[in-house]
Amino acid sequence: MTTPAQATVNADRIDPSVWKIAAVAALGSLLSQLDATIVNVSLSTLVTDLHSSLSTIQWVTSGYLLALTLVLPLNGWLVDRVGARAVYLGCITAFTLSSALCGIAWSAGSLIGFRLLQGMSGGLLAPMAQMMIARAAGRHMARVAGYAVAPVLLAPLLGPVIAGAILKYASWRWLFLVNLPVGVVALLLAWFFLPGDRDETRPRTLDWVGLALLSPGLACLLYGSERFGSAAGKAALAACVVLLAAFLWVARRKGDRALIRLRLFRSPVFSAAAVTQFLSNGALYAGQMLIPLYLIDACGLSPSHAGWLLTPLGIGMMVTYPSMGALTKRFGIRRLSTGGALLACAATLPLAWLAMHGFDPVVLLAALFLRGMGQSTVGLPSMVAAYASVSRQDLPMATTSLNIVQRLGGPAFTTVMAAFLAWRLDVPSSGHAASAAFGFAFLLLGGLHALTALSALRLPLKVSDADR
Repeated sequence: MTTPAQATVNADRIDPSVWKIAAVAALGSLLSQLDATIVNVSLSTLVTDLHSSLSTIQWVTSGYLLALTLVLPLNGWLVDRVGARAVYLGCITAFTLSSALCGIAWSAGSLIGFRLLQGMSGGLLAPMAQMMIARAAGRHMARVAGYAVAPVLLAPLLGPVIAGAILKYASWRWLFLVNLPVGVVALLLAWFFLPGDRDETRPRTLDWVGLALLSPGLACLLYGSERFGSAAGKAALAACVVLLAAFLWVARRKGDRALIRLRLFRSPVFSAAAVTQFLSNGALYAGQMLIPLYLIDACGLSPSHAGWLLTPLGIGMMVTYPSMGALTKRFGIRRLSTGGALLACAATLPLAWLAMHGFDPVVLLAALFLRGMGQSTVGLPSMVAAYASVSRQDLPMATTSLNIVQRLGGPAFTTVMAAFLAWRLDVPSSGHAASAAFGFAFLLLGGLHALTALSALRLPLKVSDADR
């Protein structure tokens, strides 16, 4: 006979197949995220070797990010059409082949074109990883995803380090060719360990009108945010507003036949999680823009020195993620997300003090570490709540919707923060104008974390409260 204690232990035990699925999903997502940052330190090398200009070569990075955004809306439709396993295998295969093409590129134009293909195939890997983990882990998602997401957090830190080592001993082509053996391993693991799901497919027609509005709208947002100070950037943002407004109108009329099902946002839990993700991602990316800018422009540090000083932020996130399951179980989704946002807010205020009163590396490192810990405890619990609030058949669409909202937050609030900082720098001041401007900008960033905490208060206390 099984005792109640044994039954509880068995219920808490995670099947080994779940860990295998999570590992495969995390590997693909890591590849995609790593390639978003690994090329940044090689731009000057590419300018010389490919006999091009920096303004052209920067599209090796920007084009990849734009392609990632363009294909994201297709995630839900593709999974419904052919199944998650088939989509994932196709993406890994295309990503590996396009990496090989990047490695043999003969000109700046060919490299940019192949990077677009690489971005289009890699754009679905991150949302696919989330969806497959959510399907396999169920109520254990916080615990499983906490470990599975940790390698992805390493991508922004590992990218420049790996790129520097490759460029020191080999050609820039190996920045892409190194993906070949990893991609083959990921493909084999996916083939053997990902479960078949063709019986769960629900073929439906593609909403071409919605795709023609949403994908360019997201691309315009990313392009306009990166070039906000130029006329082209402002025109792109204006086009983004028009395209996204038109998409919402079309999606509302089409209902479940739309590219994105807006009815998902009628769920109080899903909408609260989406708003929390939007604000949290916005604060994350706005901080990643603002803090290095402060260290380099206001403190006079070199880019390499500033980069090393930012490592406590990533370390703080990595320290917390493996414990997310235990933390969520102990404190609940609402308390953990709200507490994390408040910790990030409190850890941002010392940055404003530093800007106003003078640079202190000890205060900076401690604040960044705590800020990383706080930020990491917001996103995953709210994601768990969102996926627990929808049916299994709606998971592909929920994953697509949540990832789009996340990606909107980053460029939106980065643009707001950049505009605010530029405005404060232009305000006449009797003292240190730059210090005051960065101080007020950090206060605004802290306010964004406070708004995230208010949004997190609408999340359910426990996963069971969000279950359908």
